[in-house]
Amino acid sequence: MLESARARILRTLGPGDVVLDVGGWADPFERADWVIDLHPYATRGAYGRRGWTDARPANEPERFSERTWVQRDVCDREPFPFADGELDFAICSHTLEDVRDPIWVCAELQRVARAGYVEVPSRLEEQAWGVAGEFAGWNHHRWLVDVGEQSIEFVFKPHSIHADPTRCVPYELWLDLDAQERTQSLWWQGSFRVRERVLADEAETDAYLRDLVSAELSNRGLGPEPKRGAVRARAAALRRRIRARGPIA
Repeated sequence: MLESARARILRTLGPGDVVLDVGGWADPFERADWVIDLHPYATRGAYGRRGWTDARPANEPERFSERTWVQRDVCDREPFPFADGELDFAICSHTLEDVRDPIWVCAELQRVARAGYVEVPSRLEEQAWGVAGEFAGWNHHRWLVDVGEQSIEFVFKPHSIHADPTRCVPYELWLDLDAQERTQSLWWQGSFRVRERVLADEAETDAYLRDLVSAELSNRGLGPEPKRGAVRARAAALRRRIRARGPIA
């Protein structure tokens, strides 16, 4: 989660507000009263508890507990175990791009909470070549996501994206992205619109992928997209750099 978003949430929540973190296993939100995730409570914090700050020391008890940790598949089409509007705030950070049915998860977020925050990778991040290997974006992500004005649209991430560098953001551009550019955020209250956009044919898919890359290169005054051989060489150099400095979330 963006540190600016984390700080804003902590500032705005009241002491009695009840907070749900959906998909928070790897780095549970420190202010959450409830967490729902596929993975068990005992193995939480795989990312090193980045949420703990000097203002909230690591030895301070968590607000959630094993009792309020709900271990389940959030896409199993069973309603989350909360009444309509029972919760004050719901967080879903870097989860929707992973799961098989983000539309359902978004519907449940809006049903059980009165407001919330969603964070997903930007298209620039998810279409970037060499982020984690010789392919575009992250290998475990299922969706490309477009966040609009109180709306989220999901597009299935096509395998063909990995075969054509003109559909990918060059890794040099990706390296220059700051944290804000690598993410998209939605602050919502009451409700937001959500849908899957189905691309009907290869031409539509190609335009959807290429248009983002071409526009971004043009906006930044960069040259044309690199050839495949150059992409592979640069991706190899990037992997060496990533290994040297550790994983990027």
